[in-house]
Amino acid sequence: MGLMDKIRGQFIDIVEWLDASRDTIVWRFPRHDNEIKMGAQLVVRESQAAVFVNEGQIADAFGPGMYTLETANLPILSDLKGWKYGFNSPFKAEVYFVNTRQFTDLKWGTQNPVIVRDPEFGAVRLRAFGAYSARVVDPAKLLRELVGTDQQFRTEEVEGYLRQMIVGRLAGALATAQVPVLDLAAHQETIGDRLAGVLSDDLASVGIAIPKFIIENISLPPEVEQALDKRTQMGIVGDLDRYTRFQTANAIGDAARNPGGGAGEGMGLGLGMAVGQQIAASLNRPAAPETPAAPAAPAGPGGPPPLPVQQQWYVGVGGQQRGPFDLAELAAQVASGTLTPTTLVWTTGMPAWAPAQQVPELTAVFGGPPPLPQS
Repeated sequence: MGLMDKIRGQFIDIVEWLDASRDTIVWRFPRHDNEIKMGAQLVVRESQAAVFVNEGQIADAFGPGMYTLETANLPILSDLKGWKYGFNSPFKAEVYFVNTRQFTDLKWGTQNPVIVRDPEFGAVRLRAFGAYSARVVDPAKLLRELVGTDQQFRTEEVEGYLRQMIVGRLAGALATAQVPVLDLAAHQETIGDRLAGVLSDDLASVGIAIPKFIIENISLPPEVEQALDKRTQMGIVGDLDRYTRFQTANAIGDAARNPGGGAGEGMGLGLGMAVGQQIAASLNRPAAPETPAAPAAPAGPGGPPPLPVQQQWYVGVGGQQRGPFDLAELAAQVASGTLTPTTLVWTTGMPAWAPAQQVPELTAVFGGPPPLPQS
């Protein structure tokens, strides 16, 4: 290489940046010890800005376009270097290219739950996550406040700072939204737009704006979600008494279709014991006085006796009276867990309500032996 080629190589003719990454916000042009030639071409592409820095002090800034570097379009740099009357020799200056496009692959989430006051549930802990986009709106402020002399400033260097600001503002946004927890999903877009504006105002001092803020999900603690699921199930079931009768009918039908199975045998045994208990109770219970009626015709020789009247029972569940039920229905309720030994029951002849375990006639319903008939 000749002397003239070496000298010519020390002068920079074109200043430009082709971004090969997706996460670089600021990139410093690698000038090294070379000088920028007066009259060189500066190429600033769309979604870029170029900022000239002289001895640590920000000078001129350029938006998208192609420029011929002269003292006429470098007024601040010319003044800093004392080029009041023009200067055509090469000069030294640092050039920072700033990416002004939207960075849309930024995520956020609450590491710790945010506590808000809900009008229906009281104090509730919420977790949330989502995404947001960031954009540089003032390259000079960004260089002064965050970049400094960094040769390549990437999104990962500012993402933690932005995430802290988001979480700090999230609690206030949810609290001032005055939206019940169960309705937050319908207002996520409105809350996100409000947060985007608040964060943009906070970040204006460093030259960054938040054009879009997205809340993907707001979730409750697992135990609260389980309680809501139970509440939803109760709303779907509706009338528990009718639901119990429906479940009882299905259980009896399944037992009848599977007479050889263990469950069918157990159900048949339970129903048989319940019927036996019912017959024994009807034999032991003194007959209530009734209005005399016309004598019934005697049964013919060899004819069966009349069927016994089934005893009817009432059950107290959740402070409400339900029934009447016969013993077969009570046995089915025991199988489904609706009737327990401590459930209050009453039937004709009892002076007051009593727990089922204290009523001898219901012993067989819970799997015990039927009472011996009184002599």
